[in-house]
Amino acid sequence: MTAIYQREMRSYLTSAVGYVFLAVFYAIAGYYFFATSLVSNSTDLSYVFSNLFSIVIFLVPMLTMRLFSEERRQKTEQALFTAPVSFTGVVMGKFLACLTMYLLGMGGTLLYFLVMCAFQIPDVAVFCGNFLGLFLLGAALCAIGIFISSLTESQVIAAVGSLAIGLFLLFANSFTPVVSSEWINAVMDGISFYQHYLDFTRGLLNLSDLTFFVSVTALFLFLTVRHLERRRIS
Repeated sequence: MTAIYQREMRSYLTSAVGYVFLAVFYAIAGYYFFATSLVSNSTDLSYVFSNLFSIVIFLVPMLTMRLFSEERRQKTEQALFTAPVSFTGVVMGKFLACLTMYLLGMGGTLLYFLVMCAFQIPDVAVFCGNFLGLFLLGAALCAIGIFISSLTESQVIAAVGSLAIGLFLLFANSFTPVVSSEWINAVMDGISFYQHYLDFTRGLLNLSDLTFFVSVTALFLFLTVRHLERRRIS
């Protein structure tokens, strides 16, 4: 797993993908920090995180689209199938590399917190809740993107598929006003990322919300492992 992780990190840091992701993430986060905090003289960073919540849906597919689809397109996936490491190790190595890049992007929000501390101490609980919520959201999106990438050799299809699923899970609960079935509404609310993200923005740690994001992440990583195992057999 360590070798896979190091290889993927080198790939991110020696290609344009990683730097473009970080540049776009920092630029957007910096704009919202300036527009919602500095201009209004507010120490509330929740507006920055609430905007990033929607933005990461579009950014994370940049990190995940090539992880397996590129291996498949270049016919190098056979090396993974015969490598002295389990598929779980391969998937986790790629997932952790993707998550590391995502955390590097999120690191900018820590700088904003320190800047705010120079003037007035922000609400630490709210900041930590937003930071944890955005991290869990990113982990779930990374797992989804890795699974979609394992299904196709086209990076474009992988990116679009990951984006589509992310948008659906983000806005799932917005369909409830037009659906009369109560159980469908309950399902939509249950799978909505936004619904499970709300308490984090208030600085509240709800065990059910934490379990939801961890479960989504684990589910898609498991599906990726199972798909690779099935492809090796076939």
